[in-house]
Amino acid sequence: MHHVEYVMGTAVTIDIADRLPEASLSSLVEQVCAWLHEVDRRFSTYRYDSEVNLLDRGEVRLGSCSSDLRAVLATCESMRRETAGYFDVNATGRLDPSGYVKGWSVEVASARLAEAGSVNHCINAGGDVRSRGRPGPGRSWRVGIRHPWQVDKLCWVVAGTDLAVATSGTYERGLHVIDPHSGEPAKALRSVTVTGPDLALADTYATASLAMGLPGLAWLARLAESGYESAVVTEEGQAFRSDGFPAVPFSTDDRHPGIWRPEV
Repeated sequence: MHHVEYVMGTAVTIDIADRLPEASLSSLVEQVCAWLHEVDRRFSTYRYDSEVNLLDRGEVRLGSCSSDLRAVLATCESMRRETAGYFDVNATGRLDPSGYVKGWSVEVASARLAEAGSVNHCINAGGDVRSRGRPGPGRSWRVGIRHPWQVDKLCWVVAGTDLAVATSGTYERGLHVIDPHSGEPAKALRSVTVTGPDLALADTYATASLAMGLPGLAWLARLAESGYESAVVTEEGQAFRSDGFPAVPFSTDDRHPGIWRPEV
């Protein structure tokens, strides 16, 4: 089953490859969509009455907020310490855990699908991707990483069976990631992709390293020890990737068989 849902300000695609009854597949998709809309209502910084904005304005206390919000903010604080302050939910001057929430929400959705019996699926929320199992016998899920200057091309394709892929960049939303230490927009890196076992962490690492700028390259390299690989394109057009980054050759199956070959 293939379904596209517009939520959290982006198009979320849900692909379920399990051989299940049609009614079961539809129910699983409905549950995923309901969860993502719940997250949007609670965490969106664009909704005046979202729980995040109510807390930011001091209209509610943290202790009275949902367990999900309290858990997310606790994890974000842990990530602030792990990233030497480069991942900071208050970097823009207001409470904004978006750099963690989208990846987290998709990771939770994928885990719930697995618990409900779907062991072969892929969820793509605007470039944050969580895959499990296989799309078909002997096949792997393939994820294209968009070329950061040419919208109709790819710079990499990654493949895996149980893989999280998160990309943070400046090429769509502009200089939206702030370096919390300088208070200035981060602009040295054009695109950062992180792969690994958990999408919430991969999303956070991608955002933090983008905020770091060029020093983020060395920081990302150390993450390979814990199973997180990375690929980076700088604003100057240089491209780097870790040794274990799961890139595969382009094929005719890829929607945009890009011609750009990164420097590695």
